[in-house]
Amino acid sequence: MTPALELIGVGKTYPPPARVTALSDVDFIVYRGQKVAITGASGAGKSTLLSILGTLERPSSGTVRIAGTDTSAMRDAQLSRVRAWHIGFVFQQFFLLEHLTVLDNVATGLVYRGVPAAERRRRAAEALDRVGLAGRVRHRPAQLSGGERQRVAIARAVVGRPAVVLADEPTGNLDSANGRDVVDVLAALDDTTVVLITHNADVAAAMQRQIHLRDGRIVHDSDAAA
Repeated sequence: MTPALELIGVGKTYPPPARVTALSDVDFIVYRGQKVAITGASGAGKSTLLSILGTLERPSSGTVRIAGTDTSAMRDAQLSRVRAWHIGFVFQQFFLLEHLTVLDNVATGLVYRGVPAAERRRRAAEALDRVGLAGRVRHRPAQLSGGERQRVAIARAVVGRPAVVLADEPTGNLDSANGRDVVDVLAALDDTTVVLITHNADVAAAMQRQIHLRDGRIVHDSDAAA
């Protein structure tokens, strides 16, 4: 199995005046195609961990590898390139542009790669088909349900075929039916690594692997081989 994410001895301590240790000695490997839920109470370190996995924050200690590349000592410009090419993000809020069609919203996920406009839209159509929205490409976000909007956000995250998709409470703004649809879409992305944060036990159970944090440390990992 090929690692998509690798954390070795990762810690994060915020400087004064906060003086908070958010993560301590976090070690795990997520393999290509694996679906992982990060769980834990508020303040357990979940959001900090996701930010570090997404290179939005730097660890205070340890090593972070994404698709085999050590990002720990990279400059900001290098990290921006890693995000553009290797990471897709899905947030609790959909962050769709209301004046654009669904197709063009997804195509924006390729803007920073320098892909020509026609190719961006072709790939966007493919990504929308993957999430079951081939019939909604000309709609605008206001014409969609909450679950459909989140599926558009997932299509935008995967349109560039990233090594990993990071999802922060992707069902948090949805009712249970739409939430199940979104989880089903994420679980069906066979060739895509997914790491999501959730407080929802049902969402966590739908993933292949569950990692539970408490006080910045891993206290349970359902993958005995990790």
